[in-house]
Amino acid sequence: MTADSLPSTRTPAEVRAFFDAHRTVRHYVTQADGSPLPLPAEHLDVILHAAQRAPTDATAQLYSLIRLVSPEVRDRVAELTTNAHIRTASEAFVVCLDVHRTARLLDISGQRAGHWPAIAVHFGIGDAVLAGQNLLTAAEMLGYQGCWIGGVLNGLEGILDLLELPAGVLPFAALTLGLPAEEPPLRPRLPRPLVVHEDRYRDGTEEELLDGIEVMNPIAARRGQPGDWVRLLRAYFAPDGSMEKREPGLVAALRRQGLWAGEKQERQTP
Repeated sequence: MTADSLPSTRTPAEVRAFFDAHRTVRHYVTQADGSPLPLPAEHLDVILHAAQRAPTDATAQLYSLIRLVSPEVRDRVAELTTNAHIRTASEAFVVCLDVHRTARLLDISGQRAGHWPAIAVHFGIGDAVLAGQNLLTAAEMLGYQGCWIGGVLNGLEGILDLLELPAGVLPFAALTLGLPAEEPPLRPRLPRPLVVHEDRYRDGTEEELLDGIEVMNPIAARRGQPGDWVRLLRAYFAPDGSMEKREPGLVAALRRQGLWAGEKQERQTP
């Protein structure tokens, strides 16, 4: 078989165009009263089918999707994450790593789960992201758009309580989907040599990094003002930035859910 004989229904140009059409969308078409516009049942079914067809480590499927259905739960998650579009999206999910189910499967089979909290986070997050991105890609193939929401870290403790997540289950992110009611611009990405390495890691030169900043600056443009990507990075990742402020809450949630491997702790069965 050669490249020309591959059984593909899309050309490379069409594949590129599909992924270039991806947008992060927070404003969705709603019903006349402002409530979420439901997806056709067959659309929701195939989107969830795509999520479940994602690759997984060791066959375990170490993830769970919490579908947010009731307006009350959506409203509370929107508050906790500070993301109002959770209220109006056609579909909203909290994407979780889940090793609790695996422990139960072993338990009812007369087996006992080992203690591997670091592995749980490593592979559980991987499985959760793969399933969530499969879900989003399927939605985009049907003409919808969506938004990954890292803001679950703003209210992790409240989300654990609200969704009644047992030990061994941890929210990674929320995810919204719907028909877009906005047309955001295409967001830039770093030059490929900075993110794709061959055979070994290669540090970018200072010139390459500065060029990368120039490429990314438009992503931070606001209200007609030129973008400053470093300002955005500083707000998230510098001392006293939002990531540093979120760190204690994440560590507390990892401990609470029996997933903290930073120091010895009492064994907690998921």
